[in-house]
Amino acid sequence: MEARQKITVHVPADLLAKAQAATGQGVTATVREGLRMVATRTAYQRLRELRGKVEFSIDLDRLREDRG
Repeated sequence: MEARQKITVHVPADLLAKAQAATGQGVTATVREGLRMVATRTAYQRLRELRGKVEFSIDLDRLREDRG
């Protein structure tokens, strides 16, 4: 089973209400989703930094021919 930690967090009520409205979920699920988003932000930033720096050896015209 996954290890869990109980925490107490003080957040502005209006921010929590907006976040819950956006997720359509309760407090716990909303906080978990927010934490996941923060945790993945670094990975997305690294991917954005690669934009235009990766060369692909794919021939798009040849791929389109396969659609037949």
